[in-house]
Amino acid sequence: MTIKTLLTTAALTIATATSGFAACFDHEEVSMTCANGSVYDADTNTCKVVSG
Repeated sequence: MTIKTLLTTAALTIATATSGFAACFDHEEVSMTCANGSVYDADTNTCKVVSG
């Protein structure tokens, strides 16, 4: 019974660690909001005023 308990505990620990890592993976995409009359410039990471 001890071996079954240890294996179950190890499996649950690995599953928890894996799901926690998967939840935090690939969060590099960010949405930027600019004021009216300007647009986001990805090259400079700033808002640029739209002319014309």
